[in-house]
Parts: sequence; structure tokens; C-alpha cells
Amino acid sequence: MPFLELDTSLAPGQLPPGLAQDLCAAAADILGKPAERVNVTVRSGLPMVLAGSAEPCAQLLVSSIGVVGSAEQNRRHSARFFDVLTAQLGLGPERIIIRFCPLEPWQIGKNGTVVTFL
Repeated sequence: MPFLELDTSLAPGQLPPGLAQDLCAAAADILGKPAERVNVTVRSGLPMVLAGSAEPCAQLLVSSIGVVGSAEQNRRHSARFFDVLTAQLGLGPERIIIRFCPLEPWQIGKNGTVVTFL
């Protein structure tokens, strides 16, 4: 059950239509998870500073069970997410940062329980 949270200083009108849906499809492909399990949040127009600069930027948080737990996995994921984000946002890779956070099934609540028991 991947979670993607994209924060960007770009104004809402600068984002391509359907960005959240496109990120959902990309994450499903990149992480090898069904799109029905991918959750995406996009927050735009935020005051942000990346590497000391307030120039337009974005940061993506990718959290998931089992697929973001190693440097090798995340190196592959990072390259593919950067391809998507630079194309969709029109930002250079130096203005984007990605954080990967592995999750355990007991850390996700769903249907009145946690994923461990589903």
C-alpha cells in the first residue's frame, strides 16, 4: 500500500491536469503495486526552500511496505521517479528531492484494523 506525498512551491495552475492520477499510475508501475492500492496527495503553492533557495522546487515522500527498504531498490525507484517528476513539473532534478520511508504492515490502519490482520 504505497503512499506518495508531493509538496511543491509551484502554483496550482502550473501543475499539469491529472497530476495525482499520473503519479498514481507511475508509482504502481515503478513500485510493482496495483494502482488500486496507491494513495497520492499533491500539495501545491507551498512556501518552500530547497538547498537554501526559494526557487520553484518539489519534494516527494514515498512510503510503502516491502519495496523501499534498501539502497539498491531506492536507487532504481529514484531514477524513475525523477524522470516522471522532471517531465510533469518542468523542474530540473536539482530542484527535486525524494524521501523513501519503509513501512511495516502494523503501521497502516485500514477497515478498522491494521494491514497486518487483513
